[in-house]
Amino acid sequence: MQRRLFLWAVGACAAALAGLSTLAQAATPEVTLTRIECGTLRPAADVNERFSDTWAYNGLKLPFIFSCYLIKHGDEYMLWDTGFAMNAGATAPKKSIVDQLAQLKLTPANIKFVGISHYHADHTGQVDSFPDATLLIGAGDWDGLTKPKPNPGANVAPFARWISGGGKVEPVPLDKDVFGNGRVIMLNTPGHTPGHHSLLVKLPQMGTVILSGDLMHFRENYDTNGVPTFNTDRAQTLASLDRAKKIVAGTKATVIIQHDARDLDKLPVFPAVAK
Repeated sequence: MQRRLFLWAVGACAAALAGLSTLAQAATPEVTLTRIECGTLRPAADVNERFSDTWAYNGLKLPFIFSCYLIKHGDEYMLWDTGFAMNAGATAPKKSIVDQLAQLKLTPANIKFVGISHYHADHTGQVDSFPDATLLIGAGDWDGLTKPKPNPGANVAPFARWISGGGKVEPVPLDKDVFGNGRVIMLNTPGHTPGHHSLLVKLPQMGTVILSGDLMHFRENYDTNGVPTFNTDRAQTLASLDRAKKIVAGTKATVIIQHDARDLDKLPVFPAVAK
């Protein structure tokens, strides 16, 4: 009798532990990352003209790509940056973000968060296609968009809904754990603009990925701490680069430089996802 009770207790404990394991797995959301084309490639141009305030890259010419990203977190979605507007001329996207999302059977209503790395037009042009999403943007950039005389380079028009109070906005002063579990984190990396952020995404198979925003534009900027001439704060840029490199070293992260065509092969081609 005692043996049967003992075996029953062992079996009950094992079943309980198995149930807890199943619940833990169910509570861990699936996280995936998809690159979206958000502009038409700009032909190779002299990097020294704008992207080095020390003219460090003599003779280097590189093309310029425009990338946005879709992050799936369980049943919720975040869009990171929104690229050029469809009327942006030669660099306008050939297909809108909304049309590309439709290929994934998603609509703007599925997007819970739109995270903006910074307020320049090549990262914000289609934000108004997602009027019901919560806007996540660095506090310094939000201030630069909304003050009576906006900062030079701030692309104000697409943010009209949020500036008028018609949409939900969360200015992010430091880091932001987007979903509250450490899987998707906006990293405070000011310098390119006052409130510039990068995005850290922890994928179960690929590992940690950092989406650069414009913390750096090319590998050369990252490798040699190159600062563009139009950044708002040189010292902050260097400090942000240093922080990013330490995060990469500690997490063994893959860095995706959003404008560097040489980083395209680090992620699957749309509509495939990185896991």
